[in-house]
Amino acid sequence: MVAHIIFIRVLLALSSIYSFYVHQMDVKIAFLNGELDKEVCIELPKGFVLPRNEHKVCELIKYLYRLKQAPKQ
Repeated sequence: MVAHIIFIRVLLALSSIYSFYVHQMDVKIAFLNGELDKEVCIELPKGFVLPRNEHKVCELIKYLYRLKQAPKQ
């Protein structure tokens, strides 16, 4: 989604009138809010594996960034 230039100009005008601070932010978490329809499991990250639990996995409930199934959902 791209913001229209008129909307950006209005926000900048209001921020200058009311002395607000303006910050730019690039959002890259578009897939983190969606629910998964299928069961997806991942290996435990390094550092989270406990002794005698090396073969356990995590079941995902929500999307992870760079998950191949995320754009299809």
